[in-house]
Amino acid sequence: MSHGIHARSISVLSLGHFCNDIYQGVVPALLPFLVVHKGLSYEAVAGLVFAFNLSSAIVQPLFGHLSDRKPMAWLLPAGVFTAGVGVAFTGIAPNYPTIFALLLLSGIGVAAFHPEGSRYANYVSGGRRASGMSLFTVGGNLGFALGPVLATVLLSRFGMAGTLPTIATGLFAAVLLAVEVPKMAHFRVVYTKRAAASGSSQHDAWWPFVRLSFFLTVRAFATFGLMTFVPLYEMKVHGLAPGPAGAMLSVLLAGSAAGTLASGWLADRFGRRAVLTTAMGIVVVLLPMFIVATDMVQASVLAVLIGASLFGSMTAAVVLGQEYLPNRIGAASGMTLGLSISLGGLGVPVLGIIADARGLPTVMIAIVGLVVLAGLLTISLPSPRAAQRLATPSPAPAR
Repeated sequence: MSHGIHARSISVLSLGHFCNDIYQGVVPALLPFLVVHKGLSYEAVAGLVFAFNLSSAIVQPLFGHLSDRKPMAWLLPAGVFTAGVGVAFTGIAPNYPTIFALLLLSGIGVAAFHPEGSRYANYVSGGRRASGMSLFTVGGNLGFALGPVLATVLLSRFGMAGTLPTIATGLFAAVLLAVEVPKMAHFRVVYTKRAAASGSSQHDAWWPFVRLSFFLTVRAFATFGLMTFVPLYEMKVHGLAPGPAGAMLSVLLAGSAAGTLASGWLADRFGRRAVLTTAMGIVVVLLPMFIVATDMVQASVLAVLIGASLFGSMTAAVVLGQEYLPNRIGAASGMTLGLSISLGGLGVPVLGIIADARGLPTVMIAIVGLVVLAGLLTISLPSPRAAQRLATPSPAPAR
């Protein structure tokens, strides 16, 4: 058990991640409907992405830090349910401030799930941490990919009240996790004992971790920019209706599952840094081709490949962060999955301002620049072994 992945546990965690991240996929798909039905500007809807990610930026690192000191498995069911409540009532909210507050609440729920979810995925994966993390992550990616489809179908059928049925997903996941997660407690005990026996020489490599966090922030800026503006770009530039435009977002995300699974397998065999650099290089090449593609079949194929590479890089980055900070897995998870990604999301309103002032094609060019910068940053990252040689001892938190 200590050398392999515990199938039942990782399946439950992945399913919980699927349900949690459905809401992350619903939010960007809501934006075209809010523009059409609520009369919001591009800057206003980008501000909603800001609200959703602001809460994650604050909450995830905090919960990760606290969970390094005391088990907080209750965050898993509580987080996914809170995420569902926030999104479910967004469609019937009477005004912009209420929508903003509800998405802030939903972001807190999404944020609460991730540090403990990734921690337990690490615990139950034994010596195959990247592969285990990829299985956990692919659940989230599939949820993220399904979210726009779910939102488009429900909103097209029921209008803005179509957000209400989405609460069922959060309720189901909350009950499942509340029942199953306590059964995984012994994995934490095994991990802690193993770390205490062999971790005396393991130090936290903060400077490489800072560089990794900067990469993740830039990557997230580009990712959330794509999530926000691809549907709007398809509406404005290619003349698609809100429904098909939202579906293009799902096409972009469709490749994320295969990319995530492949990246975990590759990262366990060829190294985390190699996977990161290669994945971002692929995005740098393909994204400009996607922007200028006029044939929708060609654009869809490119979108799948971009999604596979862009989201596939995340598995290697999360595990690399945990290996840079071996004494602070919760904090590392909270910062890689939370602070860094959310800080990138906070930059989306800037893209909204550019879109209103210069147009959507200019925004897409700016996103290409962000992807290039993220790719260059991966080259500066050391391997975990090299990072350990450069690290200075720091006291491990009490367990």
